[in-house]
Amino acid sequence: MSTPSTSALTAEVSDPGGGTRGKAWRLTGLLVLLYVVNWADKAVLGIVAQPLAKELGLSASQIGLVGSAFFLTFTVGGFFAGMLDKYTTLKWSMVLLSIGWAAAMLPTVFAATFAVLLFSRMFLGFTEGPSSALIHTGTYSWHPREKRGLPSACITGASSIAKIVVAPVLALVVAQFGWRAAFLVLAVAGVAWCAIWLPSWEVGPYGEEKASRQPGGAVPDVPWRRIILTPSFLGGAAAIFAMYALVTVVLTWLPSYFEVGLGYSAVQAGSMFGFPSIASLVLMFALSFTSDRLIARGATSRVLRGLLPSAGLVICGAAMTTLPLLDTPWVAVAVVSVGYAFGASIFPLFNSAISEIVPPQQLAGTLGVFMAIMSTGGLLGPYLTGLIVDGAASAADGYALAFQIFGIIALVGGTIALLAVNPERDKARLMGARAAATNAD
Repeated sequence: MSTPSTSALTAEVSDPGGGTRGKAWRLTGLLVLLYVVNWADKAVLGIVAQPLAKELGLSASQIGLVGSAFFLTFTVGGFFAGMLDKYTTLKWSMVLLSIGWAAAMLPTVFAATFAVLLFSRMFLGFTEGPSSALIHTGTYSWHPREKRGLPSACITGASSIAKIVVAPVLALVVAQFGWRAAFLVLAVAGVAWCAIWLPSWEVGPYGEEKASRQPGGAVPDVPWRRIILTPSFLGGAAAIFAMYALVTVVLTWLPSYFEVGLGYSAVQAGSMFGFPSIASLVLMFALSFTSDRLIARGATSRVLRGLLPSAGLVICGAAMTTLPLLDTPWVAVAVVSVGYAFGASIFPLFNSAISEIVPPQQLAGTLGVFMAIMSTGGLLGPYLTGLIVDGAASAADGYALAFQIFGIIALVGGTIALLAVNPERDKARLMGARAAATNAD
């Protein structure tokens, strides 16, 4: 017979109804808010790129180098997600990271040089690197595996919220008070979030800590090599690498493309920065909500978390390759928006697919590696775009060519994922490896 405490825990995990579901979404919302701050910190470089370049005398390739240097340390930082998850609680990991982001905003405000800008963005990248995996892990602790598409979309949608809501506000702040004010606003936001987070957070019933307390203890680990070499991991990694390269180009250069390449004003460009994100937010939530409902009714993850996002990335790539052929500014804005919407929808679905195939205690580490591979796309995107723009006959031609190149990369990544991603198959394979490890013990 189960003890009362074990029975209560089992009931909580199997049916976290009533008030627990409300708490799940409240705490998910708090993590989404942190991710909004996270993406606003990333996006601010694109917002201030033009006034910053004028004040410091920077070329497009130098701005691009700063953007790519951020993603270099961001990639390195991502590999520390598993270590943070192992040696400290998620509550204090998030406080540590958020304070780090706030601190990274300040050096350039008080000592504006290219070297200081480069260092501060690299420090920001390192401290942001582990955050995505840990935020997903915390969110997934409150949602069962078959219902993680919509929470994943909420997290991924934070990037869109940052560009739709925060970017126009930052553009107005820059226009009114100068680019330094935008950095100060973001520093305050990071500290303020901690004040809400500390008294609120607790691990959900589907997290590693709760799983280890269930009868029989935690599920045995799967060898890391087996996880990373599954076709679903490799195919998903190829897809998110390709799309993230494009995302980083959008973050660093889209306002400049709208302003310098297409002729819009700085405030218009900052406001239009959110157009692709509005489209992606709508499509992402529609696809993720539908995916969760269909999977709960017995549909396969192969179709809904494999083929569906892969096809979205292919559509995105095809749209981006047409930009050099377009002469009308509003048509170019529309094509970028629609293409980006289909591409951005892949992140919550592929993250959910990866969460299906690993034990809870390995989720943070697996997502850390998965997202570190993803972020290597950022090493390529901003700097290569800067070089292309500097070498083009005109800024408009350079930006259009850069988007076309990354569209081709997206086509390749989407095709690989179409052929490789199958969560049901790879979950069964890893369960076999898990059983073998248990028998060996």
